[in-house]
Amino acid sequence: MATFIDRAVIHVTGGDGGDGAASIRREKFKPLGGPDGADGGNGGDVILEVDRNITTLMDFHHLPHRRAESGGFGKGDNREGRNGEDLVLRIPDGTVLKTRDGELIADLVGVGTRFVAARGGKGGLGNTSLASAKRKAPGFALLGEPGEERTLVLELKSIADVALVGYPSAGKSSLIAAMSSARPKIADYPFTTLQPNLGVVQEQQFRFTMADVPGLIPGASEGKGLGLAFLRHIERCHVLVHVLDAASMESDRNPVDDFRTIENELRQYAASLDKESAVEGMPPLMERPGVIVLNKTDLPDGVDMSEMVMGELEKTGMPIFQVSAVSHKGLRELALALGSMVEKARAAVPEPEDEEREVVTLKPRMRGRKEKDFTIEKEQYAGHYAFRIVGDKPERWVRQTQFSNDEAVGFLADRLNNLGVEDELFKVGAKAGDTVVIGPGEDAIVFDWEPTMLGGAEHLGARGTDLRFEESSRPTRAEKREVKRVRTQERLGRIAAMDEERRSGKWADPSKDD
Repeated sequence: MATFIDRAVIHVTGGDGGDGAASIRREKFKPLGGPDGADGGNGGDVILEVDRNITTLMDFHHLPHRRAESGGFGKGDNREGRNGEDLVLRIPDGTVLKTRDGELIADLVGVGTRFVAARGGKGGLGNTSLASAKRKAPGFALLGEPGEERTLVLELKSIADVALVGYPSAGKSSLIAAMSSARPKIADYPFTTLQPNLGVVQEQQFRFTMADVPGLIPGASEGKGLGLAFLRHIERCHVLVHVLDAASMESDRNPVDDFRTIENELRQYAASLDKESAVEGMPPLMERPGVIVLNKTDLPDGVDMSEMVMGELEKTGMPIFQVSAVSHKGLRELALALGSMVEKARAAVPEPEDEEREVVTLKPRMRGRKEKDFTIEKEQYAGHYAFRIVGDKPERWVRQTQFSNDEAVGFLADRLNNLGVEDELFKVGAKAGDTVVIGPGEDAIVFDWEPTMLGGAEHLGARGTDLRFEESSRPTRAEKREVKRVRTQERLGRIAAMDEERRSGKWADPSKDD
């Protein structure tokens, strides 16, 4: 079974933030100890880091779901929760991160480069942090935020200086085995190479890496054969080497037609790579230097075929080498020529500064100063119209709120009011009793809007309560007089009934003897 995996889909989740603590200090001789609930710990991040010792995405193929450690809960006596540990995932050099839709997120090149794939949630504030001059002893704390969840597509693009391309059984694996210490599988049937092979070539002062890509056939750029799955491994190469079989046993093939076919497939595939290559600072794929290698010239048929096609191939303007991977004929000259071409190509590509290659991070979404922190849209919801509030702050505040605590809900109402949500609802035409939804999707918070609700800490009752949620009202003077009148009438009625019973003899007269 092949152990080389160059594409994997992973599901990463940052650690959840720990909940804050709602605690009151209780100590002898200190009746007003005040709040001492600490904050919860932050959740850990999921970080992808380039490691020189990793060459495949096999681990992510078998374990696609990864989650960082969550933060600890806050405790009383101002004991803060422990921060969750970051989960560092090692990836090969040259890994490209994309969304499921194919959008490029990051291109990780260089050992030690890091990318924060999923951020951990922030820990909730304890009631110590929530205390203020008006809210001196909050009876609630904020919940920790859940960690970020993302689905990423990892694609490995090998970091090689030279790429060997050609038909199956052209001798590419034999060539890389003869020029380097790589030991790929070699056999006398097509598609022996099922995965790219990398080797390091050392010749005099030159040292470069060489990649053997699985054989290409007509239609490879459209998905035929194995070419499309592995063509991305040649995108970063400086030099392309066309390995042509000069002693093919197939009568309908010759090196000139093979070269034209492979060039056509590369040209079609390169049409989608030029934009990415420009970002990397490299020339387009078809403008990179190339070399033609006529292999298997140790055979008599190979020598004759090489002499026949030499004139036609010279019209391409590429250097041509007649080599043999078996007898090592011409390999030294080929290695020196490739080393010189790689050295020139490296000098033409600007090297990124070390500071730019140390860490790659996902930049947060930036907002303009005049841009609102939220938007309100009127939409159809559950069979009737509702007003949906979408924004980073309102959604985050909702996630932090413990809705079983009235004081926490009142605190959320105050925050939304200070943000200007109520004023904006008036502007879009919302009325009392209308349905308001905060957040996108089905996990949003739904409630009936009551615009007359005032805000402020002066409406606090006992800890954990909010007087605005109590169904109580102060009676008017007329109501008080009516209540007093009814009670007086009831009392006089009871006295008259008792006097009537006494007169009728139902009661015994204590002044007379029976």
